[in-house]
Amino acid sequence: MADQKDRTKKSSTPVELEAETPSGEETPAAEERPRSPLDEVMSQAERAYAAYMDAERQVAKAYHENEVQVAKAYKRAEQQAFRAYEAIVAQAMKDRDDAIAKAAKARESVIARAEEAFKSAQEAADRGCESAVTEAAGAREENINKAWKVRDDTIEQAWQIYSKIAR
Repeated sequence: MADQKDRTKKSSTPVELEAETPSGEETPAAEERPRSPLDEVMSQAERAYAAYMDAERQVAKAYHENEVQVAKAYKRAEQQAFRAYEAIVAQAMKDRDDAIAKAAKARESVIARAEEAFKSAQEAADRGCESAVTEAAGAREENINKAWKVRDDTIEQAWQIYSKIAR
């Protein structure tokens, strides 16, 4: 048994010393030595294992990059939802301000009727603003939830694929 271990160690040593040039050709020293079939198989196995490990690192890197891209996409969707929300709120407030200004002019014309019109317009503007803000908040929430779902689904899908590959 010890003799077999010595032979295995001796036969794998030349394989470890053999190197390939960047062009894929073996070094001249490797061509001078006769190679046994076991040395050849061991060399192929080592190269295959190294290629497998490299491929596994590349797959892990690709999955990580994908996760980063998904996070960036989510962040963009979230920012877009916030911008849309801010724009709708700003427009609703502008509309409210315009309605209040219009009501104030009417108030100056006829005090009695203007007071009632101002009050009515202010309430309508507030309801409109509140309604627009509520709708915008709902749309924002829905967009954020969709973005999270897409992110979660994409990451889950990626990890499922990676899990199958890593087995």
